[in-house]
Amino acid sequence: MSKCYEEIIEIVRDALIYAGSTFRKDKQEAYCKAISLETNEKAKWVLETILENSEIAEKNRSPLCDDTGIPHLVLEIGPDAVVTGRTIDAIKEGVAEGLHKLPGRPMGIMGNDSCRIDQSGGLNPDSAGVAPAPILIRQCEENVLRLHILMLGGGPAIRAKTYRVFHKHNIQVVLDEIVNWATESVKLLGCSPCTLAVGIGRSHFEAASMMIQAQVDGDYSVQSEMEREITRRVNESNIGPLGLHGRTSVLATFLKVGPQRASGVRIVCVRPCCCFEPRIATVDLI
Repeated sequence: MSKCYEEIIEIVRDALIYAGSTFRKDKQEAYCKAISLETNEKAKWVLETILENSEIAEKNRSPLCDDTGIPHLVLEIGPDAVVTGRTIDAIKEGVAEGLHKLPGRPMGIMGNDSCRIDQSGGLNPDSAGVAPAPILIRQCEENVLRLHILMLGGGPAIRAKTYRVFHKHNIQVVLDEIVNWATESVKLLGCSPCTLAVGIGRSHFEAASMMIQAQVDGDYSVQSEMEREITRRVNESNIGPLGLHGRTSVLATFLKVGPQRASGVRIVCVRPCCCFEPRIATVDLI
């Protein structure tokens, strides 16, 4: 049964707060496993501190990080689900209320196109002035209207890369390039251990879309052979938490491969999600 406008606002508000303040169980377990395997004392301290920070943030319903993130929304629509403009309005209002209550960090820039690019329009003091990214919609077989909220920080966006790879009819060529990009980006990001989000598609848009969906569908306790290989090889770089060396530069890899075309290239998007990402919550709206 569809929920009313006010109910959707409340559900989305609480989901955004959860996303910004809470580690999911599989991520908590991934950190606990990494701590148990770490032999570098400095690295182990970093892992323990990140996990402790997450527990305090969850208890207080406070942000996991000062960079509270830009809301990215994925809306799953079942066969009989109905989405109206009013539904979208309620989702956006719920996001705004969540940014107020979390609270989100004021990061929105005001003004016209050129002012927003060069920041001459000034900072919007309203934490809800951080507009969410365009909603990504995908179909699902379940009869649901399901919303996923991801809070994406700036550091990982700076170190992410979307580009073409000449595959040479060899999956290993593509994996090698992903590992090279990921190793360099994790080293430069600093806020490790990372979770690598990887999307492979036919266009830059599709690859980035697959990267977002990889975070939605990813599970730290369930890793494919390709995901395990990428994680293992980047960890062999010995970057470690906060660059202090150690066994865990990457907790896991979330990889999603979309449709492909007959072509000599694959478009690949790699995002080194920081130690707090993916910051995600999932709620059903019907």
